[in-house]
Amino acid sequence: MTPRERILESLAHRQPATCPYILGFSGAMRERLVAHTGDPAFDRVLETQVAGVGPSYPEAMHRVDATHYRDAYGVIWEQSEADEYGMVRDPIMKERSFANIPFPSTNVPGLWDKMPAQLAENRGRFTVWSLGFSLFERAWSLRGMEDFMMDMIEDADFAHALLDRICDVNVALVEQACQFPVDCIRFGDDWGAQKGLMMGARHWREFIKPRFARMVQAARSRGKFVLLHSDGDIREIIPDLIEVGLSILNPIQSDSMDIAEIKQTFGQKLCFLGGLSVQHTLPEGTPDDVRAEIRRLIRVMGAGGGYILCPTHSMGPDIPAENLLAMMDEFAHQGRG
Repeated sequence: MTPRERILESLAHRQPATCPYILGFSGAMRERLVAHTGDPAFDRVLETQVAGVGPSYPEAMHRVDATHYRDAYGVIWEQSEADEYGMVRDPIMKERSFANIPFPSTNVPGLWDKMPAQLAENRGRFTVWSLGFSLFERAWSLRGMEDFMMDMIEDADFAHALLDRICDVNVALVEQACQFPVDCIRFGDDWGAQKGLMMGARHWREFIKPRFARMVQAARSRGKFVLLHSDGDIREIIPDLIEVGLSILNPIQSDSMDIAEIKQTFGQKLCFLGGLSVQHTLPEGTPDDVRAEIRRLIRVMGAGGGYILCPTHSMGPDIPAENLLAMMDEFAHQGRG
């Protein structure tokens, strides 16, 4: 069974012989583990099961200087870590006005030129095109978090108009991506805090849900799976996500939600991706704790399929090397020695 077939089996809520997973090391963490093990190929046991393909647009980086870049909306971001998005330096929409605000083109010459080769290179893997900062995050990156929150309360018409313009860009790009035989469209948009939704369920359903539904259907109507990355506690709106047609939910943070209850309640209608805590288990546990938690996730979340094993977010420098290596070994061998 190829990695792609294994993931498709899980998406069909049939339990593969081994649980699909996503795990890789890059940048400073990879250098750290090479130094720790003395082996440049320390992760040879891992299988690349999911491959990201296609352009990173409109979050494409146009380097301004060593620590700043500009995205396609014109927002400048400041990076403290090379592998991170960074922080918005200064929102460009100072007023509730679209005057002099350039929205990115969706007809970019050559934007998709590398897609066919990338798909060919990743035959046998589950391929994903990603659109990050897709709605709420894009709006607050333009307006500022506090200002956009106030927009939803004080000037709903403006907030709706801004989200509609963002959604129009997103749908046009999704339609372009779906012309290729990519398996899945991924949207990134963080809605949850550690407990509950940042904007509350009522505002989420008014402002975010209709546009998210439109984006999901743009992909599903063209035969693609849809993956959502949304951090935090979003338990309250999981029924809404199922209603609009979501296929895969990530990262299902065990630090914020009872993920075993979520699996029991929604596991026949959603596939879950994530679950392994980067807040507590990986940085604070022992290697044995890490192994035990991975085995529990495979047993509980992987029962009956509908699960892809993965850390809940980027892995930080606070995670001991021994825990990283235990995680890698457990992912690769899944208790088989």
